[in-house]
Amino acid sequence: MKLQPEINPALNTVTAYGEGFVEINARRFEVALIVRPEGEVIAWEARQFELLAPEHFELIAAHAPDLVVLGTGARQRFPDPSLTASLARAAIGVEVMDTRAACRTYNILMSEGRKVLAALLPP
Repeated sequence: MKLQPEINPALNTVTAYGEGFVEINARRFEVALIVRPEGEVIAWEARQFELLAPEHFELIAAHAPDLVVLGTGARQRFPDPSLTASLARAAIGVEVMDTRAACRTYNILMSEGRKVLAALLPP
């Protein structure tokens, strides 16, 4: 699906997504990503939901967002709380949804000026 944002072009925006990819600012990625409104789009070492580990979420916590939108791939799946414990300790909220919904939610929150981070597994 192609998204038509009406937000600041200087910010990292999800511009499209589809089977096995997410597009940020018209640049296609086929790997897991960490996306913040500003700064570099980071390839996330989490390859698939079943391989998520606490260190994947510790990397996210180091960026100190207020909220993490976790896209878990083609369907919504909830990680074990032990995996996201570093986020809970840092009082960082986590919203879990499928990656397509996470892309849309990230764009909305980012356009509102929220300190959000999207952690996206490919859909």
